[in-house]
Amino acid sequence: MPRSVNSVAAKARRKKILKQAKGYFGRRKNVHTVAKNAVEKALTYAYRDRRQKKRNFRKLWITRINAGARMHGMSYSEFMGKLSSKGVTLNRKVLADLAMNNPEAFKAVVDFVK
Repeated sequence: MPRSVNSVAAKARRKKILKQAKGYFGRRKNVHTVAKNAVEKALTYAYRDRRQKKRNFRKLWITRINAGARMHGMSYSEFMGKLSSKGVTLNRKVLADLAMNNPEAFKAVVDFVK
């Protein structure tokens, strides 16, 4: 008896990979084996960088808060320590936004914790 091959499913799998590789350069976009490697690598990077994005934003916020606090004669660690001791529950994202876009409001927060 001849071997049965499910070519419908195989073609669907290949089509799925090539669809994900759309926009890639050279053979990465139209040769299945090359596209498969490129897509796997891309998905690995995407998974990793979803976690790294959170770290990068936190780092950015800390830098911005530090710059804002130093303009008013405080270091970042001193500022954050006093914030927590005063019971202010503003997070870093909000504080960084205030320091960048609303300096007078940030100055009010700094004056409150001094």
